[in-house]
Amino acid sequence: MMKAVVCTKYGPPEVLQIREVEKPIPKDDEIRVKIVATSVTAGDVRIRGFKVPVWARLPFRMQLGLLKPKQAILGVELSGEVESVGKDVKRFKQGDTVFGTPPWMIFGTYAEYICLPEHESVLAIKPDKLTHQEAAVVPFMSSGALYFLRKANIQEGQKLLIYGASGSVGTYAVQLAKHFGAEVTGVCSRANLDMVKSLGADHVIDYTKEDFTKSGQMYDIIFDAVGKTSFSRCRRSLKPKGIYLTSNTTLSLMFHILWTSVTGSQKIIGGTADASADDLNFIKELVEAGKLKPVIDRQYPLEQIVEAHRYVDMGHKKGNVVITVGHDSNT
Repeated sequence: MMKAVVCTKYGPPEVLQIREVEKPIPKDDEIRVKIVATSVTAGDVRIRGFKVPVWARLPFRMQLGLLKPKQAILGVELSGEVESVGKDVKRFKQGDTVFGTPPWMIFGTYAEYICLPEHESVLAIKPDKLTHQEAAVVPFMSSGALYFLRKANIQEGQKLLIYGASGSVGTYAVQLAKHFGAEVTGVCSRANLDMVKSLGADHVIDYTKEDFTKSGQMYDIIFDAVGKTSFSRCRRSLKPKGIYLTSNTTLSLMFHILWTSVTGSQKIIGGTADASADDLNFIKELVEAGKLKPVIDRQYPLEQIVEAHRYVDMGHKKGNVVITVGHDSNT
């Protein structure tokens, strides 16, 4: 048996309960990871609370579960140690320290153990210079930032604005954009200006004091990393062939994507990020070279998962929230 956080139904953080569940047994192509740390992402919070647009509720319920998540154990990031491997596993061995994410739309890291298929999962050997707590918050959000920047074909010398630069995606986007040679402007609250600048941003804007769309500055790329702005609002700050990036897909955005593809030279890229083991290894190289670092706001033990979700629900976290998984001697 093992401890895991079970999402009993859709709702507030209190629907999360710690229970004893069966410890998974790896299949021939799987590894079993003893999880040391995981995270609370905005996606975890949205699934738990079923916070999706009205137009998307039926398809999401069909995919995730009608009254409660089909996958009762949430969580999409981990860092830990390979405890055992199936007979067909080639890349990993018992004792390896790994970090990564389960396959697309598979959860389960809010637990002491998880079994992951070797090839479908996004896994790599953990960077030596990161603790498990630091490594656990790298795979999902950094891969998302990398995905969108590559989709925009970011180039050296381009001017890029990141709205929500102090968030979990934004903090990685700032660092990755600087690695690619862009001139980066970060938009965040006053309390986070210094932190965003320390990550490499060339310019910072306090959104409570200044509206970047009225500054007259024009950008090659505007990346809404938190889903709190819109193409309509940002388009006048985009260059004629500028690109607007967002992971927040709405009906309005879908209309604009179709409209601009026919009538305009500006481009919108939305949707959901995809990641691969190659992406994670690229990110790992940047971490080891000192060019990418995780930003951790708060850490909670697994037993305080409800409090952690309450905090993320507030929408003001800086970087990432870590969950440390303690292991009893009998697990």
